[in-house]
Amino acid sequence: MRSFAESSLAGKVVLVTGAARRIGRGIAQRLAAEGARVIVHYYDSERDARATAEACRAFQAPELLRANLESVAEISRMFAEIGQRFGRLDGLVNNAARFTRFDPLEITEADWDYIHSVNLKAVFFCCQQGARLMRQTGGGRIVNISSLGGIRPWAEHVHYCASKAGVIMLTRALAKAFAPAITVNSVAPGVIPFEDIDERGKRLIEVTPAGRGGTPGEVADAVAYFLKASEFVTGQVLAVDGGLSQR
Repeated sequence: MRSFAESSLAGKVVLVTGAARRIGRGIAQRLAAEGARVIVHYYDSERDARATAEACRAFQAPELLRANLESVAEISRMFAEIGQRFGRLDGLVNNAARFTRFDPLEITEADWDYIHSVNLKAVFFCCQQGARLMRQTGGGRIVNISSLGGIRPWAEHVHYCASKAGVIMLTRALAKAFAPAITVNSVAPGVIPFEDIDERGKRLIEVTPAGRGGTPGEVADAVAYFLKASEFVTGQVLAVDGGLSQR
């Protein structure tokens, strides 16, 4: 058995979905700094994805892969390409997600599907395809990025909250299904402010016990922990939220 102190990401092949910007970029940079061979996934943000790759290049030479995660066929193709190009997959970080705001009485089927197709459905099929690759080489680590919205209810984000709560339960169920060789854990970020933060986000920061918003680097710390932890750490959800989920 492998202890956390003995673990290392050096040389490990790790796919980060939605790594072009924001939290995904922070995760990719952190993993590259720890020696991982990072695969930067993107769909329609090629310029940003290349910027992420440049940021990682100071540590490792990253790879770029484009795929539309709304399509299971595209997901299958992406993982097949990973198998062909790298011969293995050691870690998977399901970070790609969408976020919209609606009065729940106004949500349409299209609105619901827009969120769930990427936030939940794609997460499952990425886990499925990733686990198949990991099993070929003895195991691996999966980290699903959920959200404070999967723990606490937000009235104007019902569809989003449902998708992220689904990610948390998916994590727990797959941790049992894939054990012991593959661990599945989740990181649930609180408010991680960027330049377009709205008034609601600012109000949440005001009531965060830590007294501030979080950073992509702090989310990446939690991701790195799960990727390096032993198989005895699985099915867990770590809220990186400054204590906001406890209010």
